[in-house]
Amino acid sequence: MSNILHILNGDATLYGFESTGIDGDILIWREVLSEGPLMERIGTAAFWKQREAWITSTFDETPEGYEEKVIQPLEKLNSPYSEINLWFEFDLHCQVNLLGVIMLLSQQTNLNERAVYLICPDSYPDKPDFRGMGELNGDELEYLYDNIRVQLSDYDIELATEAWDIYLMQDAKALADWLTKERFWANMTALKPALGAQLKRLQTNSEGHNYIAQRLLDIYNSGITDRHLIHKEFLKTESIYGMGDAELNTYLDKLNIA
Repeated sequence: MSNILHILNGDATLYGFESTGIDGDILIWREVLSEGPLMERIGTAAFWKQREAWITSTFDETPEGYEEKVIQPLEKLNSPYSEINLWFEFDLHCQVNLLGVIMLLSQQTNLNERAVYLICPDSYPDKPDFRGMGELNGDELEYLYDNIRVQLSDYDIELATEAWDIYLMQDAKALADWLTKERFWANMTALKPALGAQLKRLQTNSEGHNYIAQRLLDIYNSGITDRHLIHKEFLKTESIYGMGDAELNTYLDKLNIA
């Protein structure tokens, strides 16, 4: 076992990462904490039971599959890694997952005994339509590791804790007040735009639709009625949400369209 752990947000980055020369073990984070119910104490059995119940009732997943894909990989966090690298992107999906990982680490371990680093790109040289690390090869991931990796400080962890607590409230006014407060974002600069997107998701219009639902409805009403094409059109302008087909389909199902 290496003394270095890399936590990758989802399977998409794994192929490229395995072709790098970067040392360390790998943990793939497969939860989608930006959707569904949450609790403050992420390290408890109750938290994961609640998540399992929601995931298996919302998506095409079984309790056994959730255990294998989500819970079992987390056992690596019990190992005494001295260095942990968090590979998470700029969108809301990734940023909420990042907050969850930081909370899990801080609640279960002594972070003073571990160096925690963040690799969080919001762009890549000569890739004007950069969508995420899953589209990068090994050399390109090594470039990120060598050039944008930053060590998280106590302040970063405190800021992440504040953001997690605010996110859990699911309160538009509280989030708006928190975002307008002037603060130093340190190494968590992607948090502000991501949580700005969350604010739009919390607010509803006179029809009772939040921003995402209304955008999907507008796309459908424009004449695009195929689900795959709706997904594609939505992601052209709303990549900040980092939503996949399954998450978008939950909205389309509630709207009873497409």
